[in-house]
Amino acid sequence: MVVAKHTKKVIIVALCMAIIYGAYMAFEAGLFGSKKIHTTYKAFNDAVEQGTVVSVAFGTDTITYTCGADEKQQYVTDNPQSPLLRERLLLRGIQVKEEVEAGYVVSNILDIFFYIIFFGSIVLVFRKFISPNTFHVVHKTGATFKDVVGMDALKRSMLQITDIMLHPDQYAKKGIRMPKGVILEGAPGNGKTLFARALAGEAKVNFIPAKATDFESMFIAIGPAKVKFLFRKARRKAPCIVFIDEFDGIGTKRKYNGTAVETENTRIVTALLNELDGFTQNSGVLVLAATNSVHALDEALIRPGRFDALFTVPYPDKDARLQLLEMYMQKKNAAEECTPATLQKLFEGSSCAKIESAINTASLLAAQVGRDRFTIADVQAAIKRC
Repeated sequence: MVVAKHTKKVIIVALCMAIIYGAYMAFEAGLFGSKKIHTTYKAFNDAVEQGTVVSVAFGTDTITYTCGADEKQQYVTDNPQSPLLRERLLLRGIQVKEEVEAGYVVSNILDIFFYIIFFGSIVLVFRKFISPNTFHVVHKTGATFKDVVGMDALKRSMLQITDIMLHPDQYAKKGIRMPKGVILEGAPGNGKTLFARALAGEAKVNFIPAKATDFESMFIAIGPAKVKFLFRKARRKAPCIVFIDEFDGIGTKRKYNGTAVETENTRIVTALLNELDGFTQNSGVLVLAATNSVHALDEALIRPGRFDALFTVPYPDKDARLQLLEMYMQKKNAAEECTPATLQKLFEGSSCAKIESAINTASLLAAQVGRDRFTIADVQAAIKRC
């Protein structure tokens, strides 16, 4: 439907241009009004000498004139580009003017069409890459800390930070300000994204999720523009948590080797620095960034006053593994030997995502051989696969 709609518009524009061009050709052929009669320049000069010429219109290469006998009939002759001809005609009392050629008018119309299409294309491109829906505001994430297993110390720390965001004046009296940015560092699959969504749900504030690839573009300067657009939207939706996943994809250390990729990355980091410096303690915006390695980030970003709070999202400990296994095994058929207490030892050093994937794979392995319940052997084989 969208393609058909755009095709219809293109056809209409093409038809309009064809009509304009056809009208120009018809005008030139003399189909509108009387047809112009071509004469020699000598005939024109004789008519001037005889005093029969009433008006003369100078074109680029031609002269159009009328005579007293029939002023509606127009004659055309060559324009010799004489610098004295105009003065000579004026001295004889002949009306002299510049002729606006149809070709000139058509050329201007086509130029206008070109500029409309050119600038319209630019506007459409920018609307595509930076549209109002580029960064969607989530008013209710549907997650709370009840959905996050473990991380009790991190939960307490982040709840205090969100409380500062919601009640800045109370903390300002104690000389306490909210960190402008918080970094969550941890291995993939340990629930950094879920934690961010749960934090927004627990604090009952707006949530704007983003990831590093959202700032990438085939056009230079689109990335920094997206950064500014994101933070403008966050300020309008305050109190708000901005979550940037895969932060090491855009916040890496700046390099000045002159390549287009590095130049764009430098501009994105600089835009981030400018936006963080523009925050005030009453802005009501908290930037939460997730990364696998804080050491890859630019030093200017993680200095105090910008991303000045760093929390580690660890691998689940023994108690967390027990809770995770109880949750993931609820709808799975496990053999009697496969209890959470027994299986948690097998998942020491595993991420939350790996535990869930291994339990699901164990169920698949059991089903492949016709068994209803998975065994410890199935779980061990699944761990090797995952």
